[in-house]
Amino acid sequence: MRRVLVLLLIVCCVGGLRAQVAGLNTLTVLDLSSSARTAGLGMDYLSVAQYDINVGLDNPSLIDSYGHSRWSLNYTNLFAGANFGSVAYGRHFQKVKGDFLFALRFNSYGTFERYDETETPQGTFFAADYVFSLGYGLHIDSSFSLGVNLKPVFSQYAEYNALAVALDVCGSYWSPSRNFSLTLMGRNFGAQLVTFSGTTEKLPYELSMAFSYKVSNAPFRIYGQLAELQRWDLRYNDPLNPLVVYDPYSGTYSQESWLHKMLDLSGRHLLLGVEFDMHQVFFLRLGYSYRQAQEIQGTQNLNFSGFSFGVGLHKRRFCFDYAHRAYHLGQGLNYLSLTFKI
Repeated sequence: MRRVLVLLLIVCCVGGLRAQVAGLNTLTVLDLSSSARTAGLGMDYLSVAQYDINVGLDNPSLIDSYGHSRWSLNYTNLFAGANFGSVAYGRHFQKVKGDFLFALRFNSYGTFERYDETETPQGTFFAADYVFSLGYGLHIDSSFSLGVNLKPVFSQYAEYNALAVALDVCGSYWSPSRNFSLTLMGRNFGAQLVTFSGTTEKLPYELSMAFSYKVSNAPFRIYGQLAELQRWDLRYNDPLNPLVVYDPYSGTYSQESWLHKMLDLSGRHLLLGVEFDMHQVFFLRLGYSYRQAQEIQGTQNLNFSGFSFGVGLHKRRFCFDYAHRAYHLGQGLNYLSLTFKI
């Protein structure tokens, strides 16, 4: 327990060096789930790797020697023709403690037609974000590990460029039985070094906690995450769905109850998922985000906004994962992940 408190203190103190409000920032490419397994569980990152190099992309404290000489490829077809993906390579160096994970992530928004103020065509331009990631994980003993991700970020939108440097700091704990795991994370704190137009923008800093628990003698593991702990109120004022409604006939205001408000505020921080493990070869995954469901779901139509699901096929030298995350009636994201060892 003492080491868990030390890990929490490290993450909180380092994160406090550049704490910003998440959700009001630029470079949101830093917030995207890197792999299909993570997305299928509805998480931002996982607290247990289980022989999966992709988990180390978002949680460097889980980078270990299993990833040595392994490659991973990830791809997501985003909305309106945008594409997000990554390529990563794990490496363990002799005489160096700890393990490394090198990665390149990209978010391509595609090619756009350019027009001047008179609607005269001026050719085309390209927009994209690139994240170069250097991850390092150090296992202190069989129960504790630390990790950092150094992430230079370069953005190019036509002739406008921006450069930032972000850092992730985290620590993980496993129980002796390996049934319980916990990760404390400070993500994306840093600074923008080169701005688009002279205005310095904030990075999407976040302080969070992820955990998992495997029920003994049961073929599934439960996942959870407490997201954006640096800010309590994650709601926003929606003019089409106000929290306070005025009735002109009675001249009164209808407000939500205290209990409903507390449950709503708390639920927006919680992400839940479950993974069914069939002999460590075939996996089924399901996740749910209450916050996403509240922000995106339609007011009149029932849909699966907030839900995600995925499948995985893992062999010794080859792993394939697929996930789908629903957003609203017309759109959802599909994630593909492939890992292999040459």
